[in-house]
Amino acid sequence: MSKKRWLKYFIITLVTVIVWATIEIFWTSLASTAVDSTYLLEHQLLKVTNRENSEYPIKIVQRRVRPTEVWPFVYEKIPDLPLENDYISKETGEVNTEETLVSRLIRYHFYVKGRAPNYRFDWKLTLADYLGANDYLQSSVYPGNDSLTENPMKGDRQAIQNLTRSQRNVLVNRLVDIFGGDSNPPSIPEIEQRDNSGRLAPRAPMVPQPGDADLLKP
Repeated sequence: MSKKRWLKYFIITLVTVIVWATIEIFWTSLASTAVDSTYLLEHQLLKVTNRENSEYPIKIVQRRVRPTEVWPFVYEKIPDLPLENDYISKETGEVNTEETLVSRLIRYHFYVKGRAPNYRFDWKLTLADYLGANDYLQSSVYPGNDSLTENPMKGDRQAIQNLTRSQRNVLVNRLVDIFGGDSNPPSIPEIEQRDNSGRLAPRAPMVPQPGDADLLKP
């Protein structure tokens, strides 16, 4: 083999070795960066979870929890909302307590109507659907229709209609606080009724009134 040809093969071999070494270093660095980023995110989430400020559950919702799993944060602040979770699962034949009024309301808002989660007006439109003041609910696509032995749409409509306007406004505010990521959400006012003596009185179910369509107003 001539000296010229030998030198040519030597240069080609050297370049090949350098290229492969560079590729290996690149992938090793990339993998290390990905691991460090994952660790940093988990570490931040752990720090957030261990704090007991009301703002942190909202941030956890945005980072780790699907929209359909935020309903406990709603009931946490508004415990007098009806659960409507006594429906039987088609799959297990048992009552599915995770199937709540608020969870189905959120799924209807997101997946049936495709509305934005961080605007009050959009949530008011959704509640107006339940009140029959905007769009009609369709039983065939209503959340829970395929997974429960009984379609919960009728019961959910009645539950929303039985809420007072004040309760519906509180519900809308809470949903916007959760999905809007407000770091300092406003406190949820207590909803209560008192008799003439100032004592707490039991709340009677409310029936829809003609003025309920005003819920659409901003």
